[in-house]
Amino acid sequence: MKYAFLATLALTATTLSTPALHAEPAKQWVDQLTGHRILRISREAGSASLYFHQNSYTPQGDKMVISVPNGISVVTLTDWNVTPLVKGKDLQLLFTGRKTRTAYYASHGRNDGGGATTIFAADIDSGKVRKIATVARGSIGSINADETLLLGQWAASDKPLQPDGTQKQGGPEIRQQFGQASYAANGPDGKPLSFAEAKEVRLNERLEAKIPMEIFTIDIRTGARKVVVASTDWLNHVQFSPTDPTLIMYCHEGPWHKVDRIWTVRTDGSQNMLIHKRTMNMEIAGHEFFSPDGKWIWYDLQTPRGEDFWLAGYELSTGKRKWYHVDRNMWSVHYYQSPDLKRFSGDGGDSEMVAHAPDGKYLYLFTPKDVPDVAGIHADDSEHLISPGTFEADKIVDMRKHDYRLEPNITFTPDNKWMIFRSNMEGENHIYAVEVNKGVAAVN
Repeated sequence: MKYAFLATLALTATTLSTPALHAEPAKQWVDQLTGHRILRISREAGSASLYFHQNSYTPQGDKMVISVPNGISVVTLTDWNVTPLVKGKDLQLLFTGRKTRTAYYASHGRNDGGGATTIFAADIDSGKVRKIATVARGSIGSINADETLLLGQWAASDKPLQPDGTQKQGGPEIRQQFGQASYAANGPDGKPLSFAEAKEVRLNERLEAKIPMEIFTIDIRTGARKVVVASTDWLNHVQFSPTDPTLIMYCHEGPWHKVDRIWTVRTDGSQNMLIHKRTMNMEIAGHEFFSPDGKWIWYDLQTPRGEDFWLAGYELSTGKRKWYHVDRNMWSVHYYQSPDLKRFSGDGGDSEMVAHAPDGKYLYLFTPKDVPDVAGIHADDSEHLISPGTFEADKIVDMRKHDYRLEPNITFTPDNKWMIFRSNMEGENHIYAVEVNKGVAAVN
């Protein structure tokens, strides 16, 4: 009977036969600085798209799921209709399946005090809801490519990142579901630190707490829980490969210059492997993600921190590495790759962030360019060296009115025509789409 309330709540899903809330985008205009058309998709302030590496699209690429203040809704990408899917204030949208047209979400019920969590699956077309797992401890962060395993993390204690408890230790995909991150700390001189430096202090305190943790899977068919990695290091950013159902990527969280962050492991616990080893003091690497085809891992690399910037790639089958150089103003909190693998996005950053960019508050579209061998002369060992490149950059959205305590978390729509992001540029948190090709006229 403990979960009777949760089951009742979940099974009151609103199906997609309900009339769409609107037949057009809530608002649209052409960015006067960039020339790209922008749509505001969400109608309700406080709506949120998913964290950048969490899949939010159907396998057919026609619909997207979003969080709204009273539950979960579905956006039809052809006309931007927004339709309720599941209603409830205690729901956490997790991701969509890569095999089936399913939105997965967690329900914590009325008591969120570290107890069990129930995971539900909602059919995106019919709205039919089914319970798929009970997680006795920990949180769920990913599902594998064939939708047979859930991936989660558990910590023996939930140490807040802020002394007042306003920031929990879960990944940013949890902390920024609806609101903005908030960090505060004083430096050695007793004076308040900037937002970015205060965050480093809090991350280090959490790392040094040495809290026992586990990365685990749950078999959706049997409910069996299996520990994949156990450590007193801070384990975070768990994600399954989009194509290989047995491959997991995760990170050793903390101040990035202090940890070797990016790791992969198999679901049976084998092949636990470090992807990027630091070779320079103050070198940092992170915000890692799989390429859409699952063949590469990409990540923000700085050599050293705040001075020289790269989007770095590691090819899983060969171990080859490719680094694209990024100018300071184009450094981004998160990068992502288009489904056709031809371009990358970047969501920029403000002057207090790690790049201290004087003019970096834009969304970018990056086209990679390899650095060729001079005169076609190849070094004998070139195949074993890092392959360098640069980016041609196009400013997509003027974000100078955006507060970067809310991370934009760009993704590409499956047809490569739009980039989806979240922003507070109009004051409230909303979800937007920007057209990759430039618009022709402003629409008010």
